Amino acid sequence: MLAQVIAICIFLGMFLLIILDQFERHIITLVSGALVLILVFGVCMHSPAAIWEALNLRSFFTAGFWYGAGEESTAGINWSTILFIAGMMIMVEGLGKAGFFRWLCLSLAKLVHYHVVPLLICFMCLSAVLSMFIDSITVILFLATVTLELAQTMKFDPVPMILSEIFCANLGGAATMCGDPPNIIVGTSLGYSFADFLTNTGVIAGICLVFVVFYFLLIFRKDLKEAGKSQIDISSMPDPKEAITDKRSFIISIVIFLCAVVMLVTHAQTGLTVAFIGSVIAVLTLITSGKHALELIKKVDYKTLLFFIGLFVVVGGLEQTNVLELVANFIEMISGGNVIFVIIIIVWLSAIASSIVDNIPFAATMVPVIKGLAAASGTLDPAYLSVLAWSLSLGTDIGGSATPIGASANVVGTSVSAKHGHPISWGRYLKACVPATVLVLAICTVMIFVRYSAELGL
Repeated sequence: MLAQVIAICIFLGMFLLIILDQFERHIITLVSGALVLILVFGVCMHSPAAIWEALNLRSFFTAGFWYGAGEESTAGINWSTILFIAGMMIMVEGLGKAGFFRWLCLSLAKLVHYHVVPLLICFMCLSAVLSMFIDSITVILFLATVTLELAQTMKFDPVPMILSEIFCANLGGAATMCGDPPNIIVGTSLGYSFADFLTNTGVIAGICLVFVVFYFLLIFRKDLKEAGKSQIDISSMPDPKEAITDKRSFIISIVIFLCAVVMLVTHAQTGLTVAFIGSVIAVLTLITSGKHALELIKKVDYKTLLFFIGLFVVVGGLEQTNVLELVANFIEMISGGNVIFVIIIIVWLSAIASSIVDNIPFAATMVPVIKGLAAASGTLDPAYLSVLAWSLSLGTDIGGSATPIGASANVVGTSVSAKHGHPISWGRYLKACVPATVLVLAICTVMIFVRYSAELGL
């Protein structure tokens, strides 16, 4: 009982400190993780085995970690997630250094002859598609920067386009396993593949994207009409070729990116784990980057990786003290065991929580909870568990779009815009994105019941 109380206090304290944003996130989770190891597992439980389970170092030395369709333990640090994200970070840095993102944006702008409405649609779709494979933070960083550059030349307000790009980045991230960190956590923890996400959350996200494009065109119609009046000197526009800093590196980076996509799409058939794929992609990028390898390693966001490590330990403390089992039982109780209510609770609770706090710790906390819900009948129902997993992914990924602090991409996009003289107030952000979030969540909820009615026994 004491171990449970202390684990809950550490977890709530960690969440509160993350919300207050007075200290760096990785320091908060690492200190919280250390407290769990010392106070919960050491002082209260007197269990060295629990400490080793939380650290989960033995996973590196198992064949299933690198090859095979084995399910990852969620009772400790999910090293598959850590290695995969690190590998993708290195690959993205290589793409950025070669000028891939800026070249792609400028090429699309040139393709639509610098007309604002087609440009908005293109950048929204580009934001969603890139975020299916690349971290949404990186996607928004480059898209927002190029948008601001084009806005200055073409004389239009960049805020509507940046807000649209942010929302679509979070929506696109919901479509695949590697699109958003919550999906990586869900996929590696529950043993789902890239194809599993693409054929489930991907289909729903694709349908939602159509509605979202029309929504933003409608609410920003006045801004777009005003922007269309500007006379554009096409000769003054930057040439896409100027974005390519090194042609050889550019081609190699694209080849590596395509290799990553192929390995991810086929990893369920090949048996290659995401830990293996992330490691291979990182090694290939570093080898081909030559003298720039050290520079790429230095640019990796180690603070985010440390944030994940501490977070997994804290969540492991909740799981090993059976706190998450109690949460699952509570949800089961208030829903009366009604499958419809459980799904609605998971989708909307995830969305509301993710709009207030970072969706990564919430997703990591909820994975073992949905496993508990699926096992409430006494046997783990794979079909029911998968529906709960898709509900959790969609809720956390899309709910994070509602506020400027709900997801990392939101913070980056609004910060870049403000830095270049176009601050986005909370009021303007909420006015545009809250209705869009509610619209998409409603569509997702209906789609889940329509598509999985047989699995849910409806």
